Amino acid sequence: MSSKRIRTGDAAASPSRRRLLTAAAVAPVLVGAGAAAAQAEPGHHGGHAALQPVPTTNADWQGVADVLSRSGTVNGGAVYKVGLPRRDLHVTSYGVTIKPGLSLGGYAVFARYQDGRTLMMGDLVVTEGELQRATDALHAGGLEQTAIHKHLLAHEPAIWWTHFHGMAEDPAVLARALKSALDTTAIPPAVPAGPPPALDLDTVGIDDALDAKGVNDGGIYKFTFKRCETVTEHGRILPPAMGVTTALNFQPLGGGRAAINGDFCMTADEVQDVLTALRHGGINVVELHNHGLMDEPRLFYCHFWAVEDAVVLARALRAAVDATNTTPA
Repeated sequence: MSSKRIRTGDAAASPSRRRLLTAAAVAPVLVGAGAAAAQAEPGHHGGHAALQPVPTTNADWQGVADVLSRSGTVNGGAVYKVGLPRRDLHVTSYGVTIKPGLSLGGYAVFARYQDGRTLMMGDLVVTEGELQRATDALHAGGLEQTAIHKHLLAHEPAIWWTHFHGMAEDPAVLARALKSALDTTAIPPAVPAGPPPALDLDTVGIDDALDAKGVNDGGIYKFTFKRCETVTEHGRILPPAMGVTTALNFQPLGGGRAAINGDFCMTADEVQDVLTALRHGGINVVELHNHGLMDEPRLFYCHFWAVEDAVVLARALRAAVDATNTTPA
């Protein structure tokens, strides 16, 4: 199956910030074609207000769940999230066995907007042997591939993370395109989540250091910080649940120590301050990259890694968080 992406200029935008509209010839994937797509695209394009996602329930996304053979959950009243963790892989980094919730948690998120169209974004965790097949399947399905990168430094086996993006009137069309990519991988089916194990961490000390409250997600202690400004993509407001957040994850290693991983969500003028704060705190910088192609403001993401006393690490992370315009989600 072949696909085509149609690019439509935006005369109203400044030359350095022109936005590209995406469409696929694999009808009816993505946004349609030509001038009609340009006229339909809202946001600051042409002076229109950005579109808000509309409230939905889990039942509204049953068609997506049926196609993917995986159910998700509505977050924030509007964003349907389907987890795609790599529970099938035994990944190690610097002697640490990586739990899926620390670094291997792929996902897909869906949001329906006021014009009736659905935006899908997400991140697939793939082995090096799966990467090219998944890439070809995403393209054949008319989806955009918006990032290919790493979350970890030295690790076995070789793993890659790739972000994707698509838009269509029928969310099942997006789900089918994603399913074709999933079928090129060994990403396992979903299983019911049991109660999380107890955390061998000073969670009170970590919370105090970060001035936030973490969540025990399957034995990983997690924090989420959302951007304080409005983030848009193609003139559509992206709620934090669409993945435009800073994520800090602590995996207990015993004796109050933890391995930390995650990523900082930053604007361009915050990047150097965050990198400097991380290094000053003894935290390794893994990768600096984008997740999207047309977000506004332009967002950059930095993955990190360290193993140390968890409260000490939390204090170091706090200095980096304070360098960003974020607040606990």
